[in-house]
Amino acid sequence: MKDFMDKDFLLETDTAKQLFHEHAAKMPIIDYHCHLVPQMVAEDYKFKNITELWLGGDHYKWRAMRSNGVAEKYCTGDASDWEKFEKWAETVPYTFRNPLYHWTHLELRTAFGINKILKPETAREIFDECNEKLQQPEFSARGLMRHYGVECVCTTDDPVDDLRWHKMTRESGFEIRMIPAWRPDAAMKPETGKVFVDYINKLSEVSGVAINKFEDVFDALQKRHDFFHENGCRLSDHGIEEFYAEDYTDAEIEAIFQKAMTLKPLTAEEVKKFKTCMLVRFAEMDHASDWTQQFHYGAIRDNNASMFKKLGPDVGFDSIGVFNTAKNMSKFLNRLNEEGKLTRTIIYCLNPADNEVVATMLGNFQDGSCPGKIQFGSGWWFNDQLDGMTRQIEALSQLGLLSRFVGMLTDSRSFLSYPRHEYFRRNLCNILGNDVEKGLIPSSEMARVAQMVEDISYNNAKNYFKF
Repeated sequence: MKDFMDKDFLLETDTAKQLFHEHAAKMPIIDYHCHLVPQMVAEDYKFKNITELWLGGDHYKWRAMRSNGVAEKYCTGDASDWEKFEKWAETVPYTFRNPLYHWTHLELRTAFGINKILKPETAREIFDECNEKLQQPEFSARGLMRHYGVECVCTTDDPVDDLRWHKMTRESGFEIRMIPAWRPDAAMKPETGKVFVDYINKLSEVSGVAINKFEDVFDALQKRHDFFHENGCRLSDHGIEEFYAEDYTDAEIEAIFQKAMTLKPLTAEEVKKFKTCMLVRFAEMDHASDWTQQFHYGAIRDNNASMFKKLGPDVGFDSIGVFNTAKNMSKFLNRLNEEGKLTRTIIYCLNPADNEVVATMLGNFQDGSCPGKIQFGSGWWFNDQLDGMTRQIEALSQLGLLSRFVGMLTDSRSFLSYPRHEYFRRNLCNILGNDVEKGLIPSSEMARVAQMVEDISYNNAKNYFKF
């Protein structure tokens, strides 16, 4: 019987152990998609306790606590920090086979050197030990990034953001790069009524462009795109339910925009045409600037209306959706490709049933301009766990080139989420190590396998994004 989470955790063979300890473990981290709060990096934020660091904003943990019968006051409510931590400790023993169990103990071990199992009996001593260590300078926001060997992070930023915290961080001389990533989702949601109108007005204000017609919107967005580029941005991201590829005319888009700005109701077809136009125009901007574009698709968000009204978005009430998106994905990518405006692209699907769809779509638009120009993004959100990562690796391996994969990311708001890179790397090394020992990959090619591990862990991302 193996010890829980020993140094060879997830590594089943001698070859897997060699690949991880001698190759994957030493590689720096490029976290090219995350939701860290830039201000916390700029100000080198000091966390008051482990509850703030661990449970503040972590909807993964909140979902588990709710499922365990924990009242909302201990998740997002006004309970004390100790009470919230205590309720999480009560929940942890019920998370066997949920990735939260592994993540929890990986974070305790790698950040705090705590090898105890978190449960009600150990909650107080772990709470106190973590809090004592958090008072030390090396446990600040920047200190944790240094501890985990982070080289670069890309945050997720709205076009109207002034990027002041990125500039402050850059000018402070902090050795880890924090780069903005362009997330213009709010600009392509005319169905949100007054929220959309208010956003367009804000865009007009920050860009200095008077917006009276649709083309004015893109004049304003181009100014912001240029501003982001000047501040180091080389990456965009789009959170969409599905790919949009409706046929439209410029006159139709202008009419839809005017209806939206005067709060007139839009048809479902009009909304899809508007979203299609926006996605195409954003893609053209990214191509012109030699950026990489990312598409995260397939989530049904804010399912619980009463909790959305009470707490807002991103608090743990989202789920996997089912969308018949293959034809639209193909049509959208093909349109850009025919116009010579398809930039480097990463596609993430939330529904693992789409893994093979995405993995086969990539090969349609690889053009030899760079290795892996069109990428199948890592297991995302509900899939960034052992089974989800394995399924993504298997689909990409069998239908594309795993060797050219740009690897893992945290997609997290937490400064303790970097062990997800270790979790991924251990799993990758185990898969490849098992293949070698089964004779599926020749043992004489271990140098190539080792290089493959280092490339997926770090080198591919370093070369792909052009930061």
